[in-house]
Amino acid sequence: MRAYPVDELFEEMAFIAYHFHWARTELMALEHGERRRWCEEISAINRQLSGSPSNPFEIA
Repeated sequence: MRAYPVDELFEEMAFIAYHFHWARTELMALEHGERRRWCEEISAINRQLSGSPSNPFEIA
Protein backbone atom coordinates (compact mmCIF):
# COMPACT_ATOMS: atom_id res chain seq x y z
CA MET A 1 0.00 0.00 0.00
CA ARG A 2 1.33 3.42 -0.96
CA ALA A 3 1.09 6.35 1.44
CA TYR A 4 -0.74 9.50 0.37
CA PRO A 5 1.74 12.33 -0.41
CA VAL A 6 1.98 14.61 2.61
CA ASP A 7 2.20 17.79 0.50
CA GLU A 8 -1.07 16.94 -1.26
CA LEU A 9 -2.73 16.13 2.06
CA PHE A 10 -1.81 19.53 3.48
CA GLU A 11 -2.85 21.28 0.27
CA GLU A 12 -6.30 19.68 0.40
CA MET A 13 -6.66 20.40 4.12
CA ALA A 14 -5.65 24.04 3.69
CA PHE A 15 -8.08 24.46 0.80
CA ILE A 16 -11.03 23.11 2.80
CA ALA A 17 -10.03 24.92 5.99
CA TYR A 18 -9.73 28.22 4.12
CA HIS A 19 -13.21 27.96 2.63
CA PHE A 20 -15.13 26.17 5.39
CA HIS A 21 -13.05 27.07 8.47
CA TRP A 22 -13.03 23.46 9.63
CA ALA A 23 -10.63 22.44 12.40
CA ARG A 24 -7.62 20.19 11.80
CA THR A 25 -9.23 17.33 13.72
CA GLU A 26 -12.30 17.45 11.46
CA LEU A 27 -10.15 17.48 8.34
CA MET A 28 -7.93 14.62 9.52
CA ALA A 29 -11.04 12.52 10.22
CA LEU A 30 -12.05 12.67 6.53
CA GLU A 31 -11.12 9.79 4.27
CA HIS A 32 -9.15 10.62 1.15
CA GLY A 33 -12.10 10.27 -1.23
CA GLU A 34 -14.35 12.44 0.89
CA ARG A 35 -11.67 15.12 1.25
CA ARG A 36 -11.14 15.17 -2.53
CA ARG A 37 -14.90 15.41 -3.06
CA TRP A 38 -15.11 18.48 -0.80
CA CYS A 39 -12.25 20.07 -2.77
CA GLU A 40 -14.13 19.41 -6.02
CA GLU A 41 -17.37 20.86 -4.63
CA ILE A 42 -15.65 23.99 -3.31
CA SER A 43 -13.96 24.46 -6.69
CA ALA A 44 -17.31 24.10 -8.48
CA ILE A 45 -18.86 26.74 -6.20
CA ASN A 46 -15.94 29.10 -6.86
CA ARG A 47 -16.24 28.60 -10.63
CA GLN A 48 -19.99 29.22 -10.51
CA LEU A 49 -19.59 32.40 -8.46
CA SER A 50 -16.89 33.73 -10.77
CA GLY A 51 -18.82 32.85 -13.91
CA SER A 52 -16.06 30.55 -15.15
CA PRO A 53 -17.01 27.50 -17.20
CA SER A 54 -16.78 24.15 -15.37
CA ASN A 55 -14.19 23.12 -17.95
CA PRO A 56 -11.78 25.96 -18.82
CA PHE A 57 -11.32 24.43 -22.29
CA GLU A 58 -15.07 24.48 -22.92
CA ILE A 59 -16.17 27.21 -25.32
CA ALA A 60 -19.62 28.64 -24.65
